[in-house]
Amino acid sequence: MSLTADLIEEIKILTHYNLASIREGIKVHGSANPDAVMATKRLFDKGLISQDDGGYLTDLGIEAAEHAQSVLRILDK
Repeated sequence: MSLTADLIEEIKILTHYNLASIREGIKVHGSANPDAVMATKRLFDKGLISQDDGGYLTDLGIEAAEHAQSVLRILDK
């Protein structure tokens, strides 16, 4: 599997979620960067978030966001 621009955008969206409070969602407005809007829709289609414009992480989304944010913490040292 290669790291495509689409996957990078999806990871960026997952890193915006606050894992300390899973009841805290995000909203990606239609006027946002088009790549971010499309990434959010793909995450919804994959079942990682509750709405196509953000919302809350699903159980699978929480797991994915935890992994994504862990990788960033490790690599940011």
